[in-house]
Amino acid sequence: MIVIGLTGSIGMGKSATAALFAEAGAAVYDADAEVRRLYEPGGAAVAAVETAFPGVVREGAVDRALLGQRVLGDPEALGRLNAIVWPMMRQARAAFLAEAEASGAPFAVLDVPLLLETGGERAVDVVVVASAPIEAQRARVLARPGMSAAKFEAILAAQMTDAEKRARAHHVIDTSRGVENARAQVTAILAGLRHRPKQGQ
Repeated sequence: MIVIGLTGSIGMGKSATAALFAEAGAAVYDADAEVRRLYEPGGAAVAAVETAFPGVVREGAVDRALLGQRVLGDPEALGRLNAIVWPMMRQARAAFLAEAEASGAPFAVLDVPLLLETGGERAVDVVVVASAPIEAQRARVLARPGMSAAKFEAILAAQMTDAEKRARAHHVIDTSRGVENARAQVTAILAGLRHRPKQGQ
């Protein structure tokens, strides 16, 4: 099984690209979805997050908007949050990979927004970056409910630049030219990887 690390900055079409990999038969792990599970009522992270950031839990679930206000632009606070969430994420990711391997999946995709920022590329065979011109990125992000230009800039400041991500990728998928074009790029990448040996082999 070849493990693909899929990443991309906010608004770059990473989630849509992950869906195309799933459509092509790859097993896909969605880090954002895992965070939502950890934060929902009964989620494993709820109590610890409330202890670290009192007042961010509403009706038994972590309010991500409130939590974001507490950690965005504050490296120390973000570090405390990551120390809670990341070990849980690693455990869930390991379980996903074991299940994908057991099922005989030829490819497993780890859809992780901060893959490169956290050194996650060391745990994958191939890094794929979803990318688009800054104008398209900005338009997509500012169209989201509750998003402002200032919040967008703060999020960008906390992420590795798109240029650096592209430089560190094995493959870059341009998401600005429509779904069919992106689908063709995904198909080509998987076709090329089918004969690539896994690292260490």
